[in-house]
Amino acid sequence: MKEERVSFIVSEAHQADGWAGEGSSQAGLKAKKEEVEEEDFRFDEPCQKKQKTSGACLGQPTALPSSQAQALRNELNMNWDLIEVLSILTCVERWVCVNIVTLLREENTVPFMVRYRKDMINHMDADAVRDVQLIYEELCSLAKKTKSVIQTLKKDGVLTDELEQDLRNCRSADELDHVYSPYKKGSKLTKARRAKALGLEEAASALMEKPHTLDLRAWVKTGLSSVEEVATGVEHILADMIAKDPETLTYVKTLCENSSVTIQSSVSKSALKEKEQDKSFHLYFDFTSNIQRIQPHQTLAINRGESLKILTVKVNIPDRVKSDFTRWCINNRWRPRTFAREDLNIIIKNAVEDSYKRLILPFLTRSYRNKLTSAAEKESIAMFVRNLRQRLLLCPIRGCVIMGVDPGFRHGCKLAVLSPTSQIIHTDVVYLHNSGQQREADKLRHLMIKYSCTKVVIGNGTACRETESFFADLISRRYFHPLDVSYCITSEAGASIYSVSPEAVKEMPDLDPNLRSAVSIGRRVQDPLAELVKIDPKHIGIGTYQHDVSAGALKAALDGVVQECVSFVGVDINICSETLMRHVAGLNAGRAKNIAEWREQNGPFINREQLKLVKGMGPKTYQQCAGFIRINPQTRYALICKLARSSPHPGPAVPEKLAAKKAKGKTGVNISTSFNPLDQTCIHPESYHVAQRFLSIVGGSADQIGSAGLQQCVESKVRSSSVEELAKTVDTTPETLKLIIDGLTQPPGFDIRQNFGQADFKQGIVSMSDLRVGAVLTGRVDNTALFGAFVDIGVGRAGLIHKSNITLDKLPVSQRRRSLALGPGERVEVRVLNVDAQRGRIGLDLIRVLQ
Repeated sequence: MKEERVSFIVSEAHQADGWAGEGSSQAGLKAKKEEVEEEDFRFDEPCQKKQKTSGACLGQPTALPSSQAQALRNELNMNWDLIEVLSILTCVERWVCVNIVTLLREENTVPFMVRYRKDMINHMDADAVRDVQLIYEELCSLAKKTKSVIQTLKKDGVLTDELEQDLRNCRSADELDHVYSPYKKGSKLTKARRAKALGLEEAASALMEKPHTLDLRAWVKTGLSSVEEVATGVEHILADMIAKDPETLTYVKTLCENSSVTIQSSVSKSALKEKEQDKSFHLYFDFTSNIQRIQPHQTLAINRGESLKILTVKVNIPDRVKSDFTRWCINNRWRPRTFAREDLNIIIKNAVEDSYKRLILPFLTRSYRNKLTSAAEKESIAMFVRNLRQRLLLCPIRGCVIMGVDPGFRHGCKLAVLSPTSQIIHTDVVYLHNSGQQREADKLRHLMIKYSCTKVVIGNGTACRETESFFADLISRRYFHPLDVSYCITSEAGASIYSVSPEAVKEMPDLDPNLRSAVSIGRRVQDPLAELVKIDPKHIGIGTYQHDVSAGALKAALDGVVQECVSFVGVDINICSETLMRHVAGLNAGRAKNIAEWREQNGPFINREQLKLVKGMGPKTYQQCAGFIRINPQTRYALICKLARSSPHPGPAVPEKLAAKKAKGKTGVNISTSFNPLDQTCIHPESYHVAQRFLSIVGGSADQIGSAGLQQCVESKVRSSSVEELAKTVDTTPETLKLIIDGLTQPPGFDIRQNFGQADFKQGIVSMSDLRVGAVLTGRVDNTALFGAFVDIGVGRAGLIHKSNITLDKLPVSQRRRSLALGPGERVEVRVLNVDAQRGRIGLDLIRVLQ
């Protein structure tokens, strides 16, 4: 998989990192891509390891104190260096790994690191940082499990110094299980342990060290009635030693890597006997693929078929591996130190062959299956993450009244008319697909004209097509004249689940659940992020194979991307919902509730500093969340006016009230009660003094934030001096100064989502019968899977662009590093390859991605 990392130099911000750094400023910083030598990009190739963050250091590698570095190396108490292994597994420089681990140990969140500690993480994006975090947590979990295993074996009295070192050498759960499995309680005593119990370990050692002194007849005793039994016992001990030797395992793995190892699936005997051959697995009834070429979705499908006992799966390792391995063992690694008689050489040869067949081959098979499954799960989860991010970051439709429609037949179409600020103006039910359609059409026209509603959002569930046809017919007849009405179709996945959730009941207590669904459908277009965070990500309908991957890993990844999106967009603390607030970096459900209660009791926040008065808001929490929270002066003023109008006996002014207010346990906190213009920007409070120094240098003031005058001053100063020089002048890093420049020059209310696509509204309808092979159409990616992208081309059925048709030359440069390169919401130009009306399938070819 191609990876590109971005280093920021000067001028306008690159879109790949733009939304992590609040988008590009108009004074701007220019993104310059670091060139990295990479393999040619192919979709039919297996996913390659990520390249390092760059060829050169973008940040400044900071050496940790030796004591701290040693503590990092020794904290896991394993026989390998944590940072070294982490660097190898993630392909990230050691100094970056040290910084990320240190930041994680200090309880920093990923969004905070990506935005405010860029120099420490070498400008890595959130996904890359999460990859390092995941591997770090896996290594910590492995060390913890190893410690537990060692304690168990010590308690059982079977732990030896050699076994303990073998356990501490393990670098993966597979290796640990391989070493530990013979000693698990309930497992049969292995052949090697039985032989050792008979005292043959010394004989095995003598065979390798000084075979000329070994006389097998001398070992015939109680329990060993013949020389043949002694030889067999020695073979078993040697076979066990060979199978656990790190150098031997490394060599056999290298042989496999240089050979054509395949995975094969076939229909199981039980499925043949019971005739339970699920047609969805027919592609895998006689399937063989090189393990280097098998695709992630194929791995997950095979695993599912095997778990359902429909498929039988095996890994085929070429016979040449066995012959080469046997030759190497006998002539090199397991060659006796001195001359050995022929009968002793036969024992060694039998031990090598037995070890390979009985111990190493099953280990390799398990290892390959686990690696394929792990890689497929990670790729599937990455697809979920990418799809969810693009769904959450769709551009909001602001400044207009919207009608949300939850379509239905018998129970009617549920309507919700929403104000430009997503407030519920009116709800109703119309029966568009029964008799009396003219009456219902009149009712619709009355509502549209009464509330000046020009946008209709229709859910894509039952009766969607018929409801769309009804609205399209009315629009074509100019039925809503003088209004220019248009409509769009949106996914209603999760709307029904949300409508009966405690959050929906709390938010809309007096509404019928069906009407709540209509409200949710409308709000998904008005502000996708604010609405979709209310729904469990796995119910939003993004991705495939969600039941075939680790539920815990999927939830952690999706929760992480929700936090990332909410944080990078930012929240207006005075109007955002408690549900949205809990996804801000550093906050959780309890802290969000405390903030909402404080806001309810004391009125709108005047500045970020007042967050310190909230119960549970300690220094670390404040550091993590402050930069992602906005104080918008316009919304704050509107709320104060609303409170003043609603109160018949106005009390003291809000600033005085807040000045007197001290939260429990916060009596020593000295909080300002004046508005700070920097609180409406992405600039972190820890950098306010730097921002003020920079403003004095360019001759501006905080009151001018986002103005054309300040932009010109900043542009002029950046042109005359480099960002690096200016950073030294104000005593900060170039990364922090670039973020400050963005915050000062972006217009008030800047939203990073304005650079992303939004819902497509239309006035007419096209059906599958209108499609012709070769027709060129414009559509929007609706969802992506590991095998291709589904595109909505406006005919009621999504067409599929198979991944073989998503080639390098059709993609913008910025998208060539992705595993499938397309994600929900992206506009594409496609050509119709085939139409199967009977099965409702449309095959598409990608022409280009529309920018």
